[in-house]
This record gives sequence, C-alpha cells and structure tokens, in this order.
Amino acid sequence: MASKTNDQMDRSFLTASIPKLLEEMTEEEKISLLAGKDWWNTVPVPRLNIPSIKVTDGPNGARGDSFYHMCPATALPNATCLGATFSTELAELSGSLLADEARARNASCLLAPTINIQRSPLGGRAFESYAEDPTLSGLIAASYVNGLQDKGVSATIKHFVANDQEHERMGQDSIIASRPLRDIYLRPFQLAQKHSKPWAFMTAYNKLNGTHCSENKWLLTDVLRGEWKFDGLVMSDWYGTYSVSDSVNAGLNLEMPGEARWRQQTLIAHSIYSHKIDPRTLDKRVSEIMNWVQKLAQHNEELVYAKPNKEKTRIEEKEADAKILRRIGGEGIVLLKNDQDVLPLNRPNTKVGVIGPNAKAKVLTGGGSAQLRASWSVSPWEGLVHNKPDNVDLSYSLGATTSKYLPLLGEEFTTLDGKPGFDLRHYAINKESGEKEENPVLTEQRDTSDMFMADFHPPELGDQYFTELLAIFTPGESAEWVFESTVTGQAWLWIDDDLIIDNSKYTSRGTSYFGSGSVPLQRTFKVETGKSYNIRYLHDSRIPSTLITAGSTPLTVVGIRLGAFPKFEPEQAIKDAVELAKNVDVPLIIAGLNADWESEGYDRPDLSLPLRTNELISRVAEANPKTVIVIQAGSAVSMPWINRVSGVVYAWYGGNECGNAIGDIIYGKVNPSGRLPITFPVRETDIPANTNYKSARTKTYYEEGIWVGYRWYNERQIKPLFPFGHGLSYTTFEYDNLKMTNQPPKNAKADEWKLEVQVDVKNTGNIPGSHSVHFYTCPPKETETSLKHPKQTLQAFKKVSDLKPGETVTVKVILDKYAISHWDEGYNSFRAELGEWYVKIGKDAETMIGEAKFVIEQEIEWTGL
Repeated sequence: MASKTNDQMDRSFLTASIPKLLEEMTEEEKISLLAGKDWWNTVPVPRLNIPSIKVTDGPNGARGDSFYHMCPATALPNATCLGATFSTELAELSGSLLADEARARNASCLLAPTINIQRSPLGGRAFESYAEDPTLSGLIAASYVNGLQDKGVSATIKHFVANDQEHERMGQDSIIASRPLRDIYLRPFQLAQKHSKPWAFMTAYNKLNGTHCSENKWLLTDVLRGEWKFDGLVMSDWYGTYSVSDSVNAGLNLEMPGEARWRQQTLIAHSIYSHKIDPRTLDKRVSEIMNWVQKLAQHNEELVYAKPNKEKTRIEEKEADAKILRRIGGEGIVLLKNDQDVLPLNRPNTKVGVIGPNAKAKVLTGGGSAQLRASWSVSPWEGLVHNKPDNVDLSYSLGATTSKYLPLLGEEFTTLDGKPGFDLRHYAINKESGEKEENPVLTEQRDTSDMFMADFHPPELGDQYFTELLAIFTPGESAEWVFESTVTGQAWLWIDDDLIIDNSKYTSRGTSYFGSGSVPLQRTFKVETGKSYNIRYLHDSRIPSTLITAGSTPLTVVGIRLGAFPKFEPEQAIKDAVELAKNVDVPLIIAGLNADWESEGYDRPDLSLPLRTNELISRVAEANPKTVIVIQAGSAVSMPWINRVSGVVYAWYGGNECGNAIGDIIYGKVNPSGRLPITFPVRETDIPANTNYKSARTKTYYEEGIWVGYRWYNERQIKPLFPFGHGLSYTTFEYDNLKMTNQPPKNAKADEWKLEVQVDVKNTGNIPGSHSVHFYTCPPKETETSLKHPKQTLQAFKKVSDLKPGETVTVKVILDKYAISHWDEGYNSFRAELGEWYVKIGKDAETMIGEAKFVIEQEIEWTGL
C-alpha cells in the first residue's frame, strides 16, 4: 500500500506529545528523519501522521523548488544593501515580505539570512552578507528573522560559522583564535539568537579549528545548545555532511539534501549497534527534528496539510511589494561623492548622457543559490526614463561590455512558430548506439537560454540525455554576431545546418554552474538584414572524455548556456561614449559587477571593475569632469579614477526595483541616506585578510585576529578609499547634547548593565532627509595588564526618517553588556575592562563626534546570551 501524503494525514500531530511519539517510533522511522527526502523536503512518517516540511532558498528571494523551472519571484535588494540602510525596520519588513514569498512557494522554512562577516570584499558570497561589523550584522539579522518568524516561517540562519570564502570551501580549515572567533565571527549569530531566537541554524561547509562545522561538537552542542540555549533544528548546508556518527553526536539534526548519503538506514543502524551512536543521542536528534516540524505545522497548518499546489507568483501583490523594494533600495544606496552638488540631476534643461553596460542590463543580484527568476524587473535605463523630470534630456551609449559571458538570446530569437523564446526538446540516449533517440521524450518552450537543470530528472530520460534548442534568428541589420556556448557536458551549434561551434572537446572547467561548466567558447557568424536563420543547439549531458580536471562540487549538475551579441569594436565603443560625454551636461556611467563576477562557488580575483570599465570611466571623465558614476555591486571595488569624477553613487544590487530606486536618488526624489556597512580599500594590499585569504595547504589562518574591517584601518592608520559608515546626503545634519540619561547601578551584574544614551540630531540643510545615527564605545586607555582593543567599535544605531529642514529630534539607544565586553582567553568568558569609557557618535568609523563618559568600577564577567 502506498504511503500517505501530507494531505491524506490526519492532523493529530499538531497536538501530539513528542516524547510519546518517540516511544512509538521504530528505529527505522527515527533514522529516516535524519536526512532530507529530496532537495527541498524533509521525510514524513505517514504511520504517525508526521508531515513533510518544505524549505526554499534564499536570502534575497524565495526561489521555490526548481533551479530549472523557477517560479517567478520577488527579488529583494541584496544583503549588503540592506545593511547599508542601517534600519532594523526595513530588515523586519524584508523578512515579513519573504515570509509571504516562501509561503507562496508552499515552503514554511526559508534558508536565510546569511550573516557571515565580510572578512574580505573579494569573497564570492560577500553580497549575501550584511556587513564587516558583527553588531550591525547581528542586529539587522535579528530583525529580519523576527519578520519571518512572526508570520510562522522558520528562518535558517547561516552559515555557522566562518564561511567567509569560496576557495576550497568544503575542505578548508578556518584557523581562528578564541577571541576573534567570539568577538567577530560568532557575535552576529549570538546577537540574533538573543534577540530573535531563529528556529533553525545551517552549518557552514568549512572546518573550524580542525573539525568540520557539521561535526563540531564544541560549536553545535557546547556553544549553540549549551551556552546559547538554542532549542531548534540544525541542518547541514547542501552536501555539507561529511560523516555518520560524528555529525549525529555533534548535534547535527538534518543532512541535506536527500536522499541520504551518510545517514542511510544501514550506516546509522550499524553505528548504533557498534556503540558509535548512543540510542539516547539518536532520540535527542529526532525529538529536536519533530519539535521543529510540529512548530512549523502548527504555524502553517493549511499549507503543510494541503494537496501539492502549484507554486504561486504573488503578482497580485506587485504594487505593495514594489513599494517596499524601492524603499529598501533607495535607503540602501550610498552617495559616496558629490562634488559641487552635481547631483541631483533635476536642474532645468539638463542634458544627461547615460553610458555603460549595466544601464540597460537587468542586474538584480549576485549568482549561485541566491539567484532567482524575477517576476518583474526595472533596469537602470528604464528607471531613469520613467522617473525623469520633464526638463531632463537623456541619450545613451554602450561604452563597453563587462560581462564574463555574452548576453542570453534576446528578442531577435523566437520559437519555430514565431513566439518569444525558443523550443526545447529532450531526448533519451539509445543504449546501443549512444546517440539520441529519434523522437523527443519531452518538449517545451523556454524564455531564457541559461538552463541550470540540477533538479531536472524525468524518469523517461534517465540520468543522461540530450537537449535540443531550436529557434528562428531574425537580426535587425547586417552584422557579425558572436555566439557563445557554456555547458557541463558537450554541445554543438548549427546555424542553417552549418556547424558553428563544437563545444565537445574542452579540457578544463570554468566557473559556471558551481564550477562544473566549460570555459565559454565563442565563434562569429555574419548575418544579413531581412533574412532569418535556423538555430539548432544540441547538448549531450555526458562529460567529454577530454576533460582532465576534477570537479569542484558534489552536485550532479547539468547546465546549458547559449549567448549571442552583435560583434562590436571595443575601442570604437569607448570613443562613441567619449563623444557623447563632450556634448552633454553630465555623463552618467552605470557600471559594476553582476552574477557572473560575484557568485557562490568562486571568489573575485581582485577589486577591479571588469575588463575595460576603468578605462571607459577615465576617458569619459577626462572629456567631461562632471561625470557621475553609478556602481552596481555587492561589495567593494577599487576606483583608480575617483579624483577625476564629480559624483559616485553606490547602488548595490537593487532587486526587481533597482532601476526605480536608482532613478529616485539620481533625480532627488529620494534623499540618499545609505551608509557603508563595509570599508572600501584603495587597493588589495590594504585588505586586512590580504596575506592570509584563501586556503593554503587546506588551512586559512585568520592572522588579522580581531582587526577586521574598520578596526584594521584605524589601528594601522591606513587611509581607506571610503570608511565604514561613510555616506553623503543632499542635506546636512548636526549632532548636539550627547549624554547619558540612565546609568547602571555601580554593582550591576552583567545582565543588569544597561546604559541609556541620547543625542540631538538637527537637519541643517534645505530639504528633508533621513539619517542613521551610529553610536560607538571607546574603551579605557591601555595599561600594562590590559588587552589591546580597537579604539572604537559600533555598538548601536538608529535611523530617523524624513527630518524636515531645521527640525531637531532626540535619538535614544540602550547599550547593554555586549557594548563593553570582549572575550578574555585567560578567563574563558566575556569581560569588561575597568576604567573610564566613552560613547561617541561616528560620522564614520574614522571620525568621532562628541563624547559622553561613563566608568566601570566593578568586574563584569559572563557567558551565554
């Protein structure tokens, strides 16, 4: 008899006693719960009416259960943009919106947020993390988690801990001394646990001080469940489980994805019989899983027990969602430079020359598991056109291309019957000849020529198969076109029966598809206006025998990407942009990175903008010094041209509404209020982790210790390009009357130690503006016996909105024991230095304004939360 599905179960589990259920379970049923059912679902136990729970990626949008047939979704601004808002309100709004998005995908658990520290801006997933500062990261994360869980959707805070690089991420060993581990890398997780209590944690791929995080008992049991009293579920990152008994004993509940690789029935049972796993430990892991499942089922009863529904796009909520995204994007955008008030561009009869590869591209977020299919999108060009004042005139020039790959097939390519997109046919492989069968098993139409088919497994096709893309190509004019193939198997491209690309004999892999894809292969083809051409692109999923490099991922991946773009002369494109710049009032260059350059799976090689971008900017600025640069990126880039341009706007990745958010700032409809959540270095050698980043003989030594981000630049007196906390406005603000209004009693214990601080903030400019106020604590002067501390560290922040010209508001925050504590390796606890302390306001992390003194006279020592 077939097992019951969720919708066939009764709902007795909602009120069941977990200890009683545990007594009724067979050993086989217990073991079955220790790994996922598939990529996105947990294993149900039909006999006891225990349902399956669905999870979904990710930090800036809920993708749903397919990489291949992605459900159109809302893409929020990336995490660094959210960090730049310095707004816990917007973080909570983000979580709340994502809860709705997750539920629309039939999921009651979101695999987010990512709160690893941006140890280096070169990290491939830096764009997924909030900041280089642990306090900012932890408090933003806590609000995000509250937004999710207030609507009954489980957060899965990740990656626990020190997943700060992509290089050899599954095998590298992060060697971190106890003080930086506690004060920097664990602190965001600790703050989130204190203020929001996430229902799930996800372990990092890497090792921590010699032991993989997913089997690190000190990390998962001693710290997380012991000191921090976490009572939720701990799951592995996908294929981040590396053992049988070690991970179970350490405290890892769930191996993901399923089906089980390590936690198979025979392996776990054998570990129990051989006394490598105590049956009581098995019961503990299983009860923790069931408690989590029960909590989510109670909060999402109709969702969990409903018949499988088609994933929903929520397009009916577009207007409300767009308003939130536009606000987050606008408040996160950072105005880095604005010489002679070149911005905003709203003066009468202003001619603006929009230049750059990102202007008309839809750069919504970074790559890897954060990617999704946006249900709508607004490019920067569209945002500038739709929002421009009547007295502003726009013109456009490409200037340069900066993508690692050619653009995907555009509107010149249609299906065989003339519809937008193209036809796709999937064929089984003939077992005797090894060739594709004559008739396709499955046919479909697609609207994107980038197909990540990791979860595409029709049983009629088997594990290996052929995929054929067919299209009609009708170019707009006579030109040479460049075609580009990137695949995980083998591929051939024919145009009108002429073999143009043979991508079947490559010898090494590139960076696409988590390191499984080929290096892009390009060929040119000359076309004539008025003619149409037949496109046939055939992919064989079998790996070519010529491939000599080992794979970099345990994922079984099939990926197909076909790009095409008219051939152009790079030098002429820059000359055209320079000529445009000479004939406008303000050249506006929109450039930066994209999902090709910032992605899970690999780190950035350097801080440079791609290809000839810096040259383009320099030459345009030489032609017109009023040049303004808009950068889309998830972390810092170098700016060798910074002294030759008048304005720089850092837009991050703005999600669906990125173009409108950029337009709001450029035209002054929104007064910029974002401030940098990371330090921008001048050059790579200034990065604190520069000499010890990436794995060396399997180990990464965090030799900079606690001197991460602005702490390093302040201590070493290295002038950054832009400091942490920097951000300009179209108005000005002044601070006054910094003081403490409520001090802790002299004999206050750690949990009783509270300090209320306030400061007056006045808008001294001519237009309304929002502003975040940053409170730093400064420790006593060093003595012969004290530890060395950073001169100042961010410990609280608060944002005020729409302050009118001349208006003053009083901003109040409460500092607690975290604001004065450091990990003391001698005592193995958190402690506070005795003596005179100061609270100061940071214009940025370098420049402190005002001070209020307080004294710590009695020992303060603590552990836990």
